[in-house]
Amino acid sequence: MGIYLLTDFGSTYTKMTAVDVEKGAIVAFSKSFTTIETDVTEGYYNALAGIRQQLGDFTPKASLACSSAAGGLKIVSSGLVPDLTAKASRLAAASAGGKVVKTYSYELTEFEQEEIVKIKPDILLLSGGIDGGNKKVLLQNASVIAETEGDFFVIVAGNRSASGEAQKILEAGGKKIILCENVMPAFGKLNIEPAKSAIRDLFIENIVSAKGLDKAMAMMDMEIIPTPLAVYEACELLSKGSGSEKGLGELMAYDLGGATCDVYSMADGLPKSGAFISGIQEPFAKRTVEGDIGMRYSLHALYDLIREEGGMAEFDPEEVADWLNICKAAPDVLPQGEHAKFAPIDASLAGWAMRLSAARHVGYVERIFTPSGEVFSQEGKDLTRVEYIIGSGGAIINAPDPKTILQEAIYSPRDLNALKPQKSKILLDKENALAGMGLLARSHPEVALRIMKSSFTEI
Repeated sequence: MGIYLLTDFGSTYTKMTAVDVEKGAIVAFSKSFTTIETDVTEGYYNALAGIRQQLGDFTPKASLACSSAAGGLKIVSSGLVPDLTAKASRLAAASAGGKVVKTYSYELTEFEQEEIVKIKPDILLLSGGIDGGNKKVLLQNASVIAETEGDFFVIVAGNRSASGEAQKILEAGGKKIILCENVMPAFGKLNIEPAKSAIRDLFIENIVSAKGLDKAMAMMDMEIIPTPLAVYEACELLSKGSGSEKGLGELMAYDLGGATCDVYSMADGLPKSGAFISGIQEPFAKRTVEGDIGMRYSLHALYDLIREEGGMAEFDPEEVADWLNICKAAPDVLPQGEHAKFAPIDASLAGWAMRLSAARHVGYVERIFTPSGEVFSQEGKDLTRVEYIIGSGGAIINAPDPKTILQEAIYSPRDLNALKPQKSKILLDKENALAGMGLLARSHPEVALRIMKSSFTEI
């Protein structure tokens, strides 16, 4: 058999999918608790044992993997103006598969320097100023970062007129530097691919070893990449198609995990109602990651956000607190069996995770009155006409009613000026295939696309 083994080392589970590329079908799936604290290959072999129980003994044609274990790839980004270079920096980091923990604007303060030390990032992406523009902020921030404790890489991707001097400042401070093209070389113009490539290369060459995945890397036929990057590439393939295999068109995808909720949109996002774009025009393929919205490790933070919105008042606060504490003690717990009574609470939390993460991802329209009359300003992407919404991640896949959860990603009157999808079909990634198909797409894109189109179920 031409079996490809596709492994996703997650923060909670190591998930393994076996694909017969000749048949173009998923033939087995298995998962095991991720063993990052001891040896990540223990979880790998446990998952592999589950595959062999289904298929018998076999030699895989290829083994590929991605990882978000040990907290994934933590990135801090810094830029000049919040809606311009800082946003461009954040988009570059997120599209590379990193968990953007914090984004800073203007000159870094002493408090923010201390915050970076506490975050312990893997990478700091330093940008600021268009080419030939403001130099002061980039150089000042380089000086602050040079004096900041921590063993992290610095990618300099700002004003090219100042980036060489910033590099010297950082090297004098003992920092490991990569110099890139500016993420915003001209006003409103994005150039995130060079920084994205640098982040990906750093993950492959250095971060894998730091996360204890180097032993697993030796068993693979291709470099281990960040899980969100694999999902990003799967979504882009599913939207655009490959060769003679057509894609689905404009779509959004939600990957709701234990620590984060990752949101992907594959759409041009241009105004649909005569508005003008304020700030930068965001890319066709966009990812945001919400580090405070997750169904296990970030559950207390999620509940705090919900309470700020006045949500979940229909539940007994003591029962909600009980469930949050159970999940904190056992992140792999499901609201089943002895915990079945908590299923409505868990479903409500997941629905709120959809609503809050959608609100942060989509664009907004604002009415402005000018001397010439009323006009509308759009910031971010208009996703009102997205055709499909895809749900993935254990909290969605294992829910008794995933459609109700995912419908929170669709516009309702309470969303006011949010440019959320209005009439989308809802698809369920019931086999948790997105990350695996992103891996397979690197060598067999049309096979990966056909599998996604056939395995995603409309609900």
